[in-house]
Amino acid sequence: MADFLPHAAEKAILRLYEDLGTPRSLACFIMYKNAEWDQLATLAINPNTYLDPEAYWRDAMATDLLRKLDSLPTSIDRKAVAEESFLACERECLRTNRRLYSLTELTYSDSYPEGLHEFFARARKIVSEILGPCPDLVSGKFGPGATFADRGLLCTVPDKMSSGPTFTPDAWPFLFPWTGTLWAKASASSGKIPVSVQGNRFTTVPKDCTKFRGIAVEPSINQFYQLAYGGVIRHRLGRIGINLSAGQDIHRRLACEASTEGYLATLDLSNASDTICKNLVKILLPPSWYECLDSLRSKKTLFKGKFLLLEKFSSMGNGFTFELETLIFLSLIAAITGRESIGKDLFVFGDDIILPTVFSKDVISMLSFCGLTVNKRKSFTDGNFRESCGGDFFKGVGVRPFFLKDSPNEPQQLIAFANGLRRACGNSFVRRFFVNRAWLCLLDGLPSSIRSLRGPEELGDLVIHDDSDRWLTRRRHGIRYVKVYRPAKFRKVSWKHFRPDVTLASATYGVPSGTQLRSFRSIGTVIKQNSGGVIPRDSVTGYKVGWVAFS
Repeated sequence: MADFLPHAAEKAILRLYEDLGTPRSLACFIMYKNAEWDQLATLAINPNTYLDPEAYWRDAMATDLLRKLDSLPTSIDRKAVAEESFLACERECLRTNRRLYSLTELTYSDSYPEGLHEFFARARKIVSEILGPCPDLVSGKFGPGATFADRGLLCTVPDKMSSGPTFTPDAWPFLFPWTGTLWAKASASSGKIPVSVQGNRFTTVPKDCTKFRGIAVEPSINQFYQLAYGGVIRHRLGRIGINLSAGQDIHRRLACEASTEGYLATLDLSNASDTICKNLVKILLPPSWYECLDSLRSKKTLFKGKFLLLEKFSSMGNGFTFELETLIFLSLIAAITGRESIGKDLFVFGDDIILPTVFSKDVISMLSFCGLTVNKRKSFTDGNFRESCGGDFFKGVGVRPFFLKDSPNEPQQLIAFANGLRRACGNSFVRRFFVNRAWLCLLDGLPSSIRSLRGPEELGDLVIHDDSDRWLTRRRHGIRYVKVYRPAKFRKVSWKHFRPDVTLASATYGVPSGTQLRSFRSIGTVIKQNSGGVIPRDSVTGYKVGWVAFS
């Protein structure tokens, strides 16, 4: 028996492997029973070797079930993998910077063919048309995560305004608009002045069983304005049909269509943000935009106690990286497919790319020249399978498997596991047959008072998803309420721990400062939670049975 999973979850996993009934699921069963965790974590599946979506789905369910489980006891040093990936990406960026150096000049150079200069001129023109003029003044904004000086749980907005502000040397021009903010006034009243730091700091977050994801945590003032300029780029992308707010839904819909008709290809890039080198950005961006973003980015990273000079332009953790990489990939590809293809049959969401299949080979070659690597395992230019933004489709049929990411040690986690299995089945009763025993095992691990809480998928993991005749409901004043297992206690930081000027400044940046931050409507009662405090991330500390309005 594995000690990293509760009995109900382990029993469900083994039942699922048995009931899927394929050679692959049997192999997974044997690996699990023999504690071959490394093999189980690195197992891969190729959809192009399948002819039937249901056969693929069954094998994918077995293959990927535990691939992202954080507690799977593999022998792989996942942090070391992330650190080596960081260094490998820097080496790749150095090679690309050298390769592109002669192209950073706007004048013609015979180092490369004339056609290459023309290509980058087209891409540069598209970037310029999308971005328009660079705004001199923007309103900064806070993100939800940590900064260079704000770590762990102390990263709420008032925490950030109570600690010492940090910035990189090249970001000093932004100190002038910053001094006019309430954040600056709150810092001044407490005697804290901005401190210059050399750059950001490298850290890791879980990704899957084989590796961590490397990110960089930015100085607070840099990030404040990075997010603002990221918002400007996002807005201007939206004007040409690249809606990043709804991008995932658009990509999934197009991937579904492409899996049946084949006219679109889906590409995914490996380490995309970490391999966008400085010279590529310098070639493509208008000078005013480049100077602005270059002054806000961190040019060094604190890595293993030392600051390393970066060859990349920006990494994940920078407030404008996502929007910038979307813009760069979009413009490079549109320089091949044509400007008119944007928002029609060319869509980009970060490093998820959808483009006409006929251009896929040229685009892959171009991306390689620019130092970008297409992830062959997750990119599809032919066949019956397409994948984009978390949507997997085989001949128009959704075949996304369920990934167990956290050990389900508490009732709400068992509910999420059970719902995940059912959600992966879609509307297929045949698939539900394969997961039914596993689903029942998970329900058996719940107390009877919670096991009976059945409800609609619209309520998420507050309820166990089941048929409507099994829901526990009540009606009051014409409103139907469903009995659920809901968050009831929240970790909070009382406003009394912050100075009044910090509280005032927090309110101006959209942090609720009244008496009610979150509420749940019960039968005839509005339940108020967390009065008089600010809620940090991952703040739920307790659950209880209650009622919520549904219809």
